[in-house]
Amino acid sequence: MPPEHWDAVLRDVSADERQVGRPIQSRKVSQIGRHVLRVACNRCGRIVEIQKADAVGLYGPDAAWKDVGQRLLDATCQKRTGQHEEDGCWPSFD
Repeated sequence: MPPEHWDAVLRDVSADERQVGRPIQSRKVSQIGRHVLRVACNRCGRIVEIQKADAVGLYGPDAAWKDVGQRLLDATCQKRTGQHEEDGCWPSFD
């Protein structure tokens, strides 16, 4: 590739916004490029989906997807044992 190509790639601001290589659960909801966000429970196998626009509207654009996904699972969790270590859902972010 010519040097001009790499200069253009490195100057591209959107590359920083996409946060390539950063785990999806550590990104803010507004920074995720998908239209539908999905979180699954490793414990019970449930899958919860929410549209990105709805997630931004409910939790704000600066909310971490990790926190939003955990709240979505916890809202409908049916694996409550009363023991802190084993209580609730265990999220897996797709």
